Amino acid sequence: MNKIKHWITADWPAPANIHALTTLRTGGVSQDTFFSLNPANHVNDDNDRVNKNRQIISDMLQLPSEPVWLDQIHGNQAVEAIETGVLKSADASYTAKSGVVCAIMTADCLPLLICSSDGLHVAAIHAGWRGLLTGVIANTIMALEISYNVSSSRGDFRDNFDFRDNLLVWLGPAIGPNCFEVGSEVRDAYLVKSVEFASAFKEQASDKWLADIYKLARIELAFLGVNNVYGGTHCTFTEQEQFYSYRRDKQTGRMATLIWRE
Repeated sequence: MNKIKHWITADWPAPANIHALTTLRTGGVSQDTFFSLNPANHVNDDNDRVNKNRQIISDMLQLPSEPVWLDQIHGNQAVEAIETGVLKSADASYTAKSGVVCAIMTADCLPLLICSSDGLHVAAIHAGWRGLLTGVIANTIMALEISYNVSSSRGDFRDNFDFRDNLLVWLGPAIGPNCFEVGSEVRDAYLVKSVEFASAFKEQASDKWLADIYKLARIELAFLGVNNVYGGTHCTFTEQEQFYSYRRDKQTGRMATLIWRE
């Protein structure tokens, strides 16, 4: 029996009813540059193979339902994860319902997962540098907070519960700080937002900078009052055997990052 795992599990102290992970590029049926577990049908892979990969992911992870996929546009919108049969244009989804699988796809951008310490709220965020800059994390946390307040008004939650202080965040595999080269315009845009972001950039030659997307996210989360942050140790660009990387390969597949609650 094949016991090889084709995913990595989030390393964070989440409640036992929370399931959070990122699939690897191994274990699927796609070929050539998409080798092999590509679940993305927008990258010119064969649709039959993509659908088979999605079924493999569902089976191997024993998903409780079909993931709620998004039409990711490098924006800052967060939507409730509801399966309607139509892809929603957004870069984050959230839910307070059990058995609903929030899903995003990445190949260098930062996949960011959130859960509340009571195990009742979860979210998945596609955080590229544009989305990070324009507030996709803030918008998602705000949506989660609204959802919490609605539930709280029904008496579902305990008093004196500081919602943001009780959020946990996992930073999934993204391009590492030694490989993510950007132009000065990207750094300048972040410095306009806050000079605190300067520490996430390292100067290179020819007006280029190395950006640490993990640090950018940590700084943003600290601004938002979220300090329980984990992960951020992988590099999709250099760990070629495990991860897809758009910067490395251009035409390539995507990893799926998923979260749901029982």
